[in-house]
Amino acid sequence: MPPCTEPLSADAAASLWRHRDFRRYLTGQAASVAGSSITQMALPVLAVLHLDATTAQVAWLAFLGQLPPALLALHAGALADRHSKRRQMITGDLVSATVLATVPVSAALGTLTLTQLMIVAVAQGAASVLHDAAAISLLPSLVDRSLIQRSNSRVGALFAVAATAGSHLGAALTALLGPARALLGDVASYLISAVCTARVQTAEPARVRPEIRRLRGEIGEGLRYVRGDDRLWTLTLVNATTSFALGLLNTLWALYLLRSLAMSATAFGVVLGLGALGAAAGALTAPALARRCGPGPMMLAALAITPLTQLPLLLASPGRAWQITIGAALFVQLACAGAAGTTQRSIRQIVTTAGMQARMQAVSTWLTSGARPVAALLAGALGTWIGVRSALTAGTLLLLIPLVVLARSPIRALRKMPDPPAALLPSPPAARTSPPAVPTPARTDDTRPDRALGGDAS
Repeated sequence: MPPCTEPLSADAAASLWRHRDFRRYLTGQAASVAGSSITQMALPVLAVLHLDATTAQVAWLAFLGQLPPALLALHAGALADRHSKRRQMITGDLVSATVLATVPVSAALGTLTLTQLMIVAVAQGAASVLHDAAAISLLPSLVDRSLIQRSNSRVGALFAVAATAGSHLGAALTALLGPARALLGDVASYLISAVCTARVQTAEPARVRPEIRRLRGEIGEGLRYVRGDDRLWTLTLVNATTSFALGLLNTLWALYLLRSLAMSATAFGVVLGLGALGAAAGALTAPALARRCGPGPMMLAALAITPLTQLPLLLASPGRAWQITIGAALFVQLACAGAAGTTQRSIRQIVTTAGMQARMQAVSTWLTSGARPVAALLAGALGTWIGVRSALTAGTLLLLIPLVVLARSPIRALRKMPDPPAALLPSPPAARTSPPAVPTPARTDDTRPDRALGGDAS
């Protein structure tokens, strides 16, 4: 394991908030996350209540929305490493805004159909994949690598809050304007994101690879890069197996609470709010926990606690006491997810060279996104064959797999954040004969980081 950096000083932490480009990045991406939550709330209401969608049609709408990340993540990552990340982000935002704006327009004209909603879901999903692949990998070029973990902490916490605020705003807009016009809130969020990204001034690292290379070769290079680094491969497997288990649980979770445990819609909203607070708390405390306990032991503890937080759900019966217990358990679960997710993403970004950032992230996104539809199908089959509670028990047991993967790797003993690759370290003054191949990030006190929710599972 390479030598480790020293803990961040108070001055370094303070300088992050004086980083103008970081603030612009954070503002744009938080607006985008809030807007996406509006759509996630309003679109099913539009489909079910206004277009009379059947259960199968609703399932197809959800499936088509999840399909683009599984199919396009690797290509989007290769494009982001080949071309300007900011340009790719802006393009994705503008395409998403344009496609989504067709829904309220068609609704006003009386021509909106379920087929159009499905096409919009696919097109917007594809544009979001392009945006996210570039946005996540842009962070390491905006701030010094010693600030990456603290930057991810701020990003994860704000995104958790933005997602919750977006859901509440979506509910209010849907009640006031109707679900179709409520989507204009998400259209506005994409435009805000595009403007903030356009105002970012930090120069991106020089792209040294010839642009005539075949995209397939660059995708293969990204896959080999991740597979060849034990740290990246271990954390990617942890992400993918966690995503699969949570995909199974999340498919049945709301159904179980609302139907089997007779939880009211108000109580359900309060429980979700507690979870969002947990995600924010976990992301904010991640740097301090990593310094105190070590990144490896901290992530291992978070993965060990996560299956235990499912026990109240499995043991619960209808009643307020159990509702409070489930809310508290969800707070702890998402706090663990926020802390571990922020830390593992920071490690991956620190140890990855500048020219591979987007492809490294794309491999993780591809595996985690591909796991979710499969997990949803398995959840439906298990829930039908053995019952919802038994299916949730199976999902809880699957959460032990990422714990075992991390426990069997050297990362479990990582006591400090790793150093960046040798190619990114400055050369000794006497030996330096030319500027370094990768530009030094702009000063963090006068310059700027994206859009995956919380400590992303990816």
